[in-house]
Amino acid sequence: MKLALKIMFVIFLVWMALGAYLINTEHEKAQVVMGLGVLYLSFIFMPIFIYFRYKDGKYKKYIINDEKLRKAFKNVGKE
Repeated sequence: MKLALKIMFVIFLVWMALGAYLINTEHEKAQVVMGLGVLYLSFIFMPIFIYFRYKDGKYKKYIINDEKLRKAFKNVGKE
């Protein structure tokens, strides 16, 4: 699946480069191409990337729970 994500990212980069080229040449469909590229990034590529990046529970170290709060504030005010 990592290969598929890399291919999707390359497609996005080529799409944005094409959109930038069309904007510079003042093509009439340049804004549509750029808009579809942003839509592709926002609603297709990023959710798939986030799912496969954090599907194995790697996100748990970033979640704040009671135990982490107690550790963080254990020494507050002891100066």
